[in-house]
Amino acid sequence: MSDPTILLVHGAFGDASSWRGVFDALGNDSSVLAAALPLRGVAADTAYLGAVIDELDDPVVLVGHSYAGCVITGAGVSDKVAALVYVAGFMPDEGESITDLQTRFPSLAMGNFLRQRTLPDATVELSVEPERFHDIFCADVADDLAAFMAHAQRPLAVSAFEEQAAAAAWRAKPSWAVFGTADQPIAPQLHRFSSERAGSAVTEVEGASHFLMLSKPDVVAGVIRDAVTASVDALAV
Repeated sequence: MSDPTILLVHGAFGDASSWRGVFDALGNDSSVLAAALPLRGVAADTAYLGAVIDELDDPVVLVGHSYAGCVITGAGVSDKVAALVYVAGFMPDEGESITDLQTRFPSLAMGNFLRQRTLPDATVELSVEPERFHDIFCADVADDLAAFMAHAQRPLAVSAFEEQAAAAAWRAKPSWAVFGTADQPIAPQLHRFSSERAGSAVTEVEGASHFLMLSKPDVVAGVIRDAVTASVDALAV
């Protein structure tokens, strides 16, 4: 049996480079991949990630940050996926949307910090006002890195907030959740509700922001290792 492939999936307003610290902490292993999501909506991104998974040998440990939690929740139903790791990630149930979840436990971020842009094909996408990015999303990240992230962010199609999850892989697959107690875009109360519902192994990081894989890469890498070890043990039985 081959070692699990760790597939890191970035969320909205970021990109695959946000996993660099975790990648390094995991030892630059060739079995660690960072996918680049199109960020065009839950269904489209889930299909895209499914195609990536189809090209890999099993088993696969899926790791999703923020919005990508919705994506791994759908794509994780693949028989190749052995475990799910949610890094400050949404964990919708089948038929739930991001809006549904945040209606239960609203974001702690204050004010309107998103801006819209309409593309030629009429798609409306959202990005974060650069001057608010640091304080809201990554207050515990160095100023220079946060400034770059704010100006290198990738926008998300606004339709993603209302799209319902077509499946909930965490109902059948073991899951882990790690999040910061200072997460503003996704309230810690929502993380606790979601991870308890899923029966996830939970790690709370005191004072960590929404982008804790940048500020606390060793902690996040440790949670991923736990998922990999458990997957290997389960598959060996």
